[in-house]
Amino acid sequence: MSASATATNRSPGSFGASVRWLLRKLGGGVFVLWAVATAIFFGIRMIPGDPAEAILGGPGSQASPEALAAARAQYGLDLPLHVQYFGQLWRLATGDMGTSYSLKIPVTEVLRELVPSTLILAVLALLLAWAMALVLAVLSTRSGGVGTALASGLEIVSAAVPHFWLASVLIMVFSTALGWLPPVSTNTPAGLVLPVITLALPLAGFLGQVMRDTMEEAQRSAFALSARARGESETGVLLRHSLRHAALPGIALSGWALGSLLSGAVVVESIFARPGLGRSLLSAVTTRDIPLVTGVALLSAAAYVVIMALSDIAERLVDPRISAP
Repeated sequence: MSASATATNRSPGSFGASVRWLLRKLGGGVFVLWAVATAIFFGIRMIPGDPAEAILGGPGSQASPEALAAARAQYGLDLPLHVQYFGQLWRLATGDMGTSYSLKIPVTEVLRELVPSTLILAVLALLLAWAMALVLAVLSTRSGGVGTALASGLEIVSAAVPHFWLASVLIMVFSTALGWLPPVSTNTPAGLVLPVITLALPLAGFLGQVMRDTMEEAQRSAFALSARARGESETGVLLRHSLRHAALPGIALSGWALGSLLSGAVVVESIFARPGLGRSLLSAVTTRDIPLVTGVALLSAAAYVVIMALSDIAERLVDPRISAP
């Protein structure tokens, strides 16, 4: 049988496997969004307090019982809990995230304004973390035992540093002592430097550990020995062969990295007074703004699902041996 016939015979199976993989991803994504919406719905209602008070301005508003009853009726808070739950699921399924209790505007408008700020922060932090992790992995692998030990120590320390402590140190050094960078995030590139570094350093430490271990294993593998036997230099083996294998675990962890960056953004955006999803989520939880909390959480979950799918695709592009299951 010819090669073209073999390829033709295999294509339907490959297409079917790809479709099944895509359907599994879509099904898993829908399940994640449902689980997040359910957890937020019941979790925020376990917080002490009356949501109607949050709608009318919080406990300090001293709203009358009549006003509280009117707010409950307007937002359906007087309905049985299961009716509220299924009603919210239906609204979310139709794209209606409701109106923010505290801001009095649709949640979709709030998200539209805040997403670009957090997205820029997260993407820049992820790129910087990747660059630092790869550089550290390459340098430690090239330098041998002492370099590996030093790199391992740096990775452990940076991965263990809390965001709030790192942000405070960076502000004291580069803003207060040296005066190089603003302590508050602004709309200028300089205002992004400290928040991006604060998010990137801990993530770079974690990614660096994984990439360095994979790169060292690749350097001792059979394909590396074969490349050296063909006259390939150590630099060529490292950059042409080992680096690709070192990138695979980092790509696989990109979804987790995004979740880590989004959770870290809550702290970083609060410390640097930067508007974004993280800071708004913290404020929404404090004020029991149920629609806004749900909208931010669902958007974060959807971003996580998309990034995980993209990381799977990127893995298959980097290593063709990985095929859709």
